[in-house]
Amino acid sequence: MDLTAFLLAWRTSQLPDREVIDALVHPDHAQPSPALAEALDVWPGSYYWSDEPDGRHLVLTRPLGRRRERWGVHVTLFLATLLTTTVAGAVLSGAIAYDSVLGLFTGSDTLPRHFVRAWTTGLTFSLPLLTILTCHELGHYLTARRYNLDVSPPYFIPVPLVPSFIGTMGAFIRLRTMLSDRRQLFDVGVAGPIAGFLVALPVLAIGLILSHPLPGHGPSTGLLVGIDHDTAVLGGSLVTALLRFLTHGTASALLVHPVAFAGWLGMFVTMLNLLPISQLDGGHILYAALPRWQQRIALGFWVLVVILGWFWRGWLYWGLLVLVLSRGRLGHPPVLDAQRPLPRSRRVLAWVALVLFVITFAPVPFKI
Repeated sequence: MDLTAFLLAWRTSQLPDREVIDALVHPDHAQPSPALAEALDVWPGSYYWSDEPDGRHLVLTRPLGRRRERWGVHVTLFLATLLTTTVAGAVLSGAIAYDSVLGLFTGSDTLPRHFVRAWTTGLTFSLPLLTILTCHELGHYLTARRYNLDVSPPYFIPVPLVPSFIGTMGAFIRLRTMLSDRRQLFDVGVAGPIAGFLVALPVLAIGLILSHPLPGHGPSTGLLVGIDHDTAVLGGSLVTALLRFLTHGTASALLVHPVAFAGWLGMFVTMLNLLPISQLDGGHILYAALPRWQQRIALGFWVLVVILGWFWRGWLYWGLLVLVLSRGRLGHPPVLDAQRPLPRSRRVLAWVALVLFVITFAPVPFKI
C-alpha cells in the first residue's frame, strides 16, 4: 500500500544497506489512523514514531539486502574462546597447574594425565562468563537487527593465559553502516550493558553463595581469587559489596568460587564498556543524550583513566587501547540526522545507564 497519501512531506536517504525515509505525517493520521496502521502492517521493513516541533514523524527503514556472514569464523572464535576460558577455569579451580599450562606454550611441558577431565572442571567458570558476554553482545546485535542495520554477529577474542589469565579479551560486534539518528545509536549502545548486567547479577549472587570465607583475614580484605601460589584481590564496587553483605554479612575475606569470578568479570566488563569515551557503549549513550558535551566529557574521563593508572596499571593499557582503536579521536562519529530529538523514555534509560556505571565502578579492579 502506498504511504504517500498519509504524509505531508518526506525525505529519502539512500545508504548502502538500507533506505531511510523521514516522513511528516498528516495530522489526521498521526495517532495513527486505522488506514495508516493497516498500511504500516505490511511495510517491508522497520519504523518508529518521532514527536518533533513540526508534528509527528515516521522514520521508515527499507532494507536493501544483507551480506553473507562468515559464520565459520564466528563459530571458530567462540569455540576457541570456550577452550581458553575453560583452561583458565581449570587453573582457578586448582585442577590444572598454571605452570603446566605455560609449559604447553613454551614446549617445555606436555599435557598432564587426565587433562580432559581436569579441563572440564573449568566449565564452572567459562560457561557463565561466556553466557554474560554473549548476552551483552546479543543485546547490541538484536537491537541493531531490529532497526535493519548492517551489523556483524559477535566476534569472540580468545587469548592464552599470558597475558590474560582469564582466557579471553571479551567480544565485540561490528556496525558496518551509519546509524540513522541518536535514538538508534542510544538503543544499540545501551542494550548490551543492560543485558550483560541482568545476567551477571544473578551469576555473581549465586557464585558468592558458593564462595567460602577465609579465616584469619579482616572483613575489609575483600574478594580473593587464587591463581596457583598467588592471590588476587578483586576490586570492590557498590554492587559487589552489597551482594557480599547479603550473602555473607560481615564475614572475613571470601575465596570466590569460579562462578562468582565470572559474575565479577561480567560487572567489570559492564563498567569498562560504560565509560563515556569514544565508541565505547558509554560513548554511544553520551553522544546520543548530550551530543554537544560528548567530546569534553570524554576527554575528562580519559584523563581520569590515566590518573587511575597510578593505582592500577591496567587503566593505562585500557586508555591506550581506546585511543588506538579510536585513531586518537575521543569524540564520536556523527549519525545521519543528529537533529532528531531523543525520546523522553531514552533520557530515563540514560540515567539508568549512569547508575549502572556508578554501582559497577571499581577504582582498583585487581591487586596481586
